[in-house]
Amino acid sequence: MDRTKCRRCLLREAYPADYEKYVASVLARMKPGARADGETYARRLDICRACGQLSNGTCMGCGCLVEIRAAGRGERCPFRKW
Repeated sequence: MDRTKCRRCLLREAYPADYEKYVASVLARMKPGARADGETYARRLDICRACGQLSNGTCMGCGCLVEIRAAGRGERCPFRKW
């Protein structure tokens, strides 16, 4: 299966090299107090993965990279799903 054509995937699933280079570096630079805990982050990603607005790791509702937005402690889903 060609993962680069998966529109319902997170970036780390569709583009693992890009994820490692960009998203992981952004998450690593976040201050510990600014990050959501691991359980909350995983739950948010599960919700985003099931949402019809997810396309290639991007929320089509707001344009964010969901793996970055979901990591922020004070962040919210634009559709109020989390």
